[in-house]
Amino acid sequence: MMAWRGARGSGGFMVRAVYVGLTCGVLLGLFLYPTDLQRQEEQGDLLQPLLFLALVLCSMLLYFVVSLMDPGYVEHDEEEKEPVSDEKEAMNSQETLNLWLRRCGYCLLKQPMRARHCQACRHCVRRYDHHCPWIYNCVGERNHPFFVAYLAVQLVVLLWALPVAWSGLDFEHPSWAWFQYNLLLLLSFLVVAIFTVVMILLLGCHLYLASHNTTTWEFMSRHRISYLRDCEVENPFDRGIFLNLWQFFCACRLIAWETLYAEVGGHTV
Repeated sequence: MMAWRGARGSGGFMVRAVYVGLTCGVLLGLFLYPTDLQRQEEQGDLLQPLLFLALVLCSMLLYFVVSLMDPGYVEHDEEEKEPVSDEKEAMNSQETLNLWLRRCGYCLLKQPMRARHCQACRHCVRRYDHHCPWIYNCVGERNHPFFVAYLAVQLVVLLWALPVAWSGLDFEHPSWAWFQYNLLLLLSFLVVAIFTVVMILLLGCHLYLASHNTTTWEFMSRHRISYLRDCEVENPFDRGIFLNLWQFFCACRLIAWETLYAEVGGHTV
């Protein structure tokens, strides 16, 4: 479900317009100047230019998916879900549900475990990671895998664009006229270099968090989160690297974190 709440307002429009503008500006710099991509295009070798453009379009598509997607908003109290048919199973489910639920002081809904209220989005978000100003949306349980996929594809594009931009710069006879002529390509190279470093750090960070089944919020604020501070183990959600990554990328449903927490003997709050 698309989170049109995040798409509303001039703020979201401006952020996405800046992203599209930067992407188009870098593309112009790579194809208007005598770079490797332009030379291949002029020679009729279109495989690499078309592949590069396809990767750019893929990264843009993932950006808008992550930016507009519902990150996992808590729309109603957990008790309002469909009841379980078996009475004993229903009692066990209710006991697990009550293991750790507190009512949000902002939207007054009962938060499932690992949820947090985002004041920018004005909603509680399941398995809250962080609010990302670059996508103008929260990163939560529903869109976190797509966010990591976006970072990976964007990093591939940037690592490809970096040597391409460099190939168009000739520093043998630098002058003011040379600087004016190559201004767009120089800016493109600078933008690509900065974002490459940022994407490497972000992707490495989020792959580490996913492999340990934790979030940015939990990693940075463990001492403030009661279900982690009072737990008998360091990370009650960690099931090993491979299972964590499989659950992160391949789980097609929302996970009852209260159940996993109860299995490791977490304290009730």
